[in-house]
Amino acid sequence: MNSRFVPDATAEVQRLPPAPTAAVVTASYAPDFERCRLLCETMDRQLSGFARHYILVEHRDVALFRQLENHRRIVVDERDLLPRWLHVVDDPFSLFRRRVWLSLRTQPLRGWHAQQLRRIAIAGHAGEDVLIFCDSDVAFLRPFDASAFWRDGKVRLFRRDGVLANDGHDEHRIWSRNAGAALGIDPTKITVHDYISTLIAWRRETVTAMCSRIENVHGRDWVAVLGSARKFSECMIYGRYVDDVSEGAGHFHGSEEFCRVHWTGGPLSDDDFRRFVAGMAPEQVAIGLQSFIGTDIGRIRRLIGLA
Repeated sequence: MNSRFVPDATAEVQRLPPAPTAAVVTASYAPDFERCRLLCETMDRQLSGFARHYILVEHRDVALFRQLENHRRIVVDERDLLPRWLHVVDDPFSLFRRRVWLSLRTQPLRGWHAQQLRRIAIAGHAGEDVLIFCDSDVAFLRPFDASAFWRDGKVRLFRRDGVLANDGHDEHRIWSRNAGAALGIDPTKITVHDYISTLIAWRRETVTAMCSRIENVHGRDWVAVLGSARKFSECMIYGRYVDDVSEGAGHFHGSEEFCRVHWTGGPLSDDDFRRFVAGMAPEQVAIGLQSFIGTDIGRIRRLIGLA
């Protein structure tokens, strides 16, 4: 097992210090580099209340992303986060356009799996109390203080209640069931809550306890456990650990999304983009335009005044 993740899983969750330290965490890759650059620029203009920004990338992308480093932004090589037995290679089945992570302990994993594993693994290396997760295709449009994620010694857990009871969430239900299996939760204990979004926060000590729980339940490395299921969501695992294992210790719930995300559909025209921004709720401070949708990054820069 990975000794970096073997604290006492039964230890009582301590209250956050009066002024907890916070780090923003972004997992990215080379095709999203310009989007990640825009995220960094808007973070530096609009975001306060955090000490570090960790950008987690595959080894071959480290040199490219190092251009974004500054006094509080650090690029982290996934080789420093994930087990050495997990090997990344070019995928011949995609004519070598994509990458695949292989081992004898997991199923073949894609880039989105590796990014989720990195987000969990950074807790074993970061020193900050709170980890704030922000995708690389996000841009901050309004001022935002990271202290919105903690209150009275507790961290805000994003949760949309009852969503999985509705139609159209089959994949989320699979992720939730697999999260329960990884955590050793009684399979008859089913939840209908959704924990997936961007611009959300976790307690670092809770992540390490979660990994310890997975390893203690299964007797092997938490990466091997999650990778053997393949269909997993790091947000579901963390949410179910907090609510179903630790009974909410150290957290309070919030359902408002701080980032308005364009999840599906085609690229946005100028008018579409302006309508999308105009539709931001009062609590929303950022927008996320999924990179695979293809809205031109130059257009986004121009329309938010950073061309």
